[in-house]
Amino acid sequence: MFAQWLVDRLVLGLHIPDGFLSVPVALAWWILTILVVTIAVNKTSKSLNERQVPLMGVMAAFIFAAQMLNFPVLGGTSGHLLGGALAALLLGPWAGVLVMTCVVGLQALLFQDGGLLAMGANIFNMGIATTLVGYGLGVPLLRAFGGRPWGLALTGFVAGWVSVMLGAALTALQLSLSGLAAAIVFPAMLFVHAFIGIGEGLITMAAIAFVVSTRPDLVDSLAVYLDPTAAQRPISRGLLGAVTGFGLAIALGATLLAPLASGDPDGLERVAEDQGFIDRAQDAPFNLLPDYAIPGLEGGFSTILAGIVGLLIVFALVYGITMMLRGRNTATSDPHHK
Repeated sequence: MFAQWLVDRLVLGLHIPDGFLSVPVALAWWILTILVVTIAVNKTSKSLNERQVPLMGVMAAFIFAAQMLNFPVLGGTSGHLLGGALAALLLGPWAGVLVMTCVVGLQALLFQDGGLLAMGANIFNMGIATTLVGYGLGVPLLRAFGGRPWGLALTGFVAGWVSVMLGAALTALQLSLSGLAAAIVFPAMLFVHAFIGIGEGLITMAAIAFVVSTRPDLVDSLAVYLDPTAAQRPISRGLLGAVTGFGLAIALGATLLAPLASGDPDGLERVAEDQGFIDRAQDAPFNLLPDYAIPGLEGGFSTILAGIVGLLIVFALVYGITMMLRGRNTATSDPHHK
């Protein structure tokens, strides 16, 4: 009975719509997000190498596509991959923050998934916090396990699970600071996300295992624990192009499965209805591809097409940003640059 009581009041989705957070709370997290993203831009521009540029774009495309694949959880609700821990372990913390910022930001701007005023909180919860805790927890575990296969698997699972729990706790904190009952919000969030985190951990573990078994030399953050010389080996542009194409093909394949994803609603709408604050939700001032669908089209094809559009945009966005940052880094490091 107690478990069902919690399920009936779950606050599952981490994409917070406008109106659920008070203006001071939303603005406070916008400030925090801008500060951290600024640091991430500066840090990433100093450390980008040739192999990271396409990998960041591919990672953004894959995470975007994977987030469309909701899987069923308790009591008719669903969850999906966040991806912050995965991005951190494969790209490093600051590059991971940039990737996740672009993914979450695009979801709000193009698909109206999360509010504009609440975007700072959504980016912080799903992108910044999950990435930094995933890296901060994952690296010590990698060092302790010394690159053993079971250690890599355990690292991916633990980092993914903890990152989801942190994102859920931050969302609950922001909602409670905005006037919702903390005694309801926190137990509901942490209870259901303990199960969603299992899915996150398994996906993170599987993705890391795939990379390690194929091309660990492409990932500096893992190569140092598996083969310290791997990151120093030259990689041809042809190979990078092939890896980029293969990664995009996987992401595109994921979008084809989007119509098969769980149709169960997240619990945020449910708790809003149960607690009587659903009317606080504000509609977006514009609608481009609302609810991951092409206006005028219906059914699974509309979802697939919208997903492909978003996937290509986020890949181009991250690729363009990384090329710009790498160009700036190359220019400033050139002794003849004026």
